[in-house]
Amino acid sequence: MKNKRIHFNTPGHAHELTFSCFKNKKFLLDDKYCLFLIDAINLARTKHHIKIWAYMFMPDHVHLLLYPERDDYSISTILLTIKQSVSRRALIDARKSEPFRLKQFETGLTSKKYRFWQDGGGYDRNITSRETLHKMIDYIHNNPVRKGLINIPDEWKWSSSYDWNGRVNGPIFIDKDSVQVF
Repeated sequence: MKNKRIHFNTPGHAHELTFSCFKNKKFLLDDKYCLFLIDAINLARTKHHIKIWAYMFMPDHVHLLLYPERDDYSISTILLTIKQSVSRRALIDARKSEPFRLKQFETGLTSKKYRFWQDGGGYDRNITSRETLHKMIDYIHNNPVRKGLINIPDEWKWSSSYDWNGRVNGPIFIDKDSVQVF
């Protein structure tokens, strides 16, 4: 029996989501897949009425801190929108322009032949206080530093660290103003 991640869709809570690439492969070292992910997050923002407060695309996983604007929401549905969009685009792109890449996505199964993301809902932490929220933003931004990939958070291209430090805007708009009312 497959274990299902339980999400607590509680109005007024922010969510720190972490989800991984299939078999922890480093798909997100490819800028093209990061651009697909940006589009998917922006699609979810519009479709599901969420605020994006922080993000970090690591080579093999993603951290995303979001806040649902509506009381009636589903983290599972938000994740489905993001992950399904990226998977479809990656597979279409591989079949069309780089068929050799399909091998990276192979599962060995007949029912689900290819995967971009690890099966399951990933990790979902409900955030209920401003103090925890700011700790999570720092945790997310320091992830590549802890992994020894960079020296300071602003050196990582696919991160909201730029936005939070006021230097430049990163590739995803950060709803910083809405954090103040949390």
